[in-house]
Amino acid sequence: MKISARNALKGTIKSITKGPVNAEVVIDIGAGKLVTAMITAHAVENLALKEGKEAYAVVKASEVMIAVD
Repeated sequence: MKISARNALKGTIKSITKGPVNAEVVIDIGAGKLVTAMITAHAVENLALKEGKEAYAVVKASEVMIAVD
């Protein structure tokens, strides 16, 4: 895979919850950390996503904010 995004986190799909239009995909990236993405249900089928399959969470953002208490 080649991609220009700098933030690609490799992990294992933990769960997929499909709705009629969108799906929630949870990826375990290790050390107890999870990344959740909302994608189309069609994309889940197109990418043949299944629980236990390796995948990348690719983050593309124009801004990243930081907050503290």
